[in-house]
Amino acid sequence: MKNSLRNALLLVLALLLPVLQAAAQTASGTPEMADTLRQSGKIYVVVAVIVVLLTGLFAYLISLDRKLGRLEKEIR
Repeated sequence: MKNSLRNALLLVLALLLPVLQAAAQTASGTPEMADTLRQSGKIYVVVAVIVVLLTGLFAYLISLDRKLGRLEKEIR
């Protein structure tokens, strides 16, 4: 139990650190890369790629969950 709790805390910290870094970067001013991408119109490409990747990841996780649910029912 302690091992899984420790792993969960490490995961939360690993996910939280980039968010804190981004917040600190935004507090010091807007990043130049975002301004450059926004001016050239490429920011929409970046956002579209991120949306496609996240949609694919969520679709995969949902299908995996359904398969596991069917296997659990089959075992019972």
